[in-house]
Amino acid sequence: MPNVLEEVPRPGRVAIVRLRSLGDCVLSTPALALLKRARADLRVAVVAEARFHALFEHNPDVDDILRPDPRVLRRWRPDLCLNLHGGTRSAFLTLVSGARWRAGFGHFRYQFAYNLHIPRAQEILGAERTVHTAEHLASAIFYLGAPVQEIPRARLGATGQPPPARPYAVLHAVATAPEKTWRADGFLEVARHIEESGLEAVFIGAAGDDLRPFSRHRIVQGAPLGQVKTLLAGASLFVGNDSGPAHMAAAFGLPSVVIFGPSDPAIWAPWRARSEVVKVPGGMAEVTVAQVVNALVRLRVSA
Repeated sequence: MPNVLEEVPRPGRVAIVRLRSLGDCVLSTPALALLKRARADLRVAVVAEARFHALFEHNPDVDDILRPDPRVLRRWRPDLCLNLHGGTRSAFLTLVSGARWRAGFGHFRYQFAYNLHIPRAQEILGAERTVHTAEHLASAIFYLGAPVQEIPRARLGATGQPPPARPYAVLHAVATAPEKTWRADGFLEVARHIEESGLEAVFIGAAGDDLRPFSRHRIVQGAPLGQVKTLLAGASLFVGNDSGPAHMAAAFGLPSVVIFGPSDPAIWAPWRARSEVVKVPGGMAEVTVAQVVNALVRLRVSA
């Protein structure tokens, strides 16, 4: 493996391009931590859409958060630009970044944008198996010269808040696609079990989500990501569909039950958090309340 990190000037500048997807943004933070461990002197910028900037705020591994504008990136003057996204826009940003080293995985399109082509994560990690997304993203940092080591938990920073008056669980009962969404009446039964255990059930969702079925419970809807981070940081438990908030919960070390549809838990399960995955061959429609409740019991979360 080349040791590009040793060649980057001291102090140096590294820009990480990570566009789209809440979950992918969260799961890129272990890679950021490994980069800073390897070169604490580096100034690290994350290039992300404005709607995801709050995910990287208050993270000690991130010095600057840039909007995905080629002019902004070039003015920042990175020595190394690493694309962790792989799409058309991110490839263009990497190409025109002005960085001496432009890195991207070998399976990305537009290979002409890169002068460093990162091999498969399995080759870097020496493990011929399905790798988790956090491992895949972190492997790029190993390839660039960081010592291969245990990949840490994802990291989100949240502003402090006083202890809640009553311990609570956060439930995320919506998702971007029907096949990733467990039924509302199932979540209501689980919420009843949670409240019988002494935790308040708090449902979260985006501004456009239909949360009317959960109206008898406290609802936090359309809140900025910073507020969602604070809410999760103070919670005792997370229950939800396989989606971005599940990765946010894991980043705070929250005990979690995550219900999976078509996605592979080996790639998308909560990373390095105490968790239970519920997945059955028939998909979301075949998941029973008993299976989710039994997963909660195995977690042994008390109020």
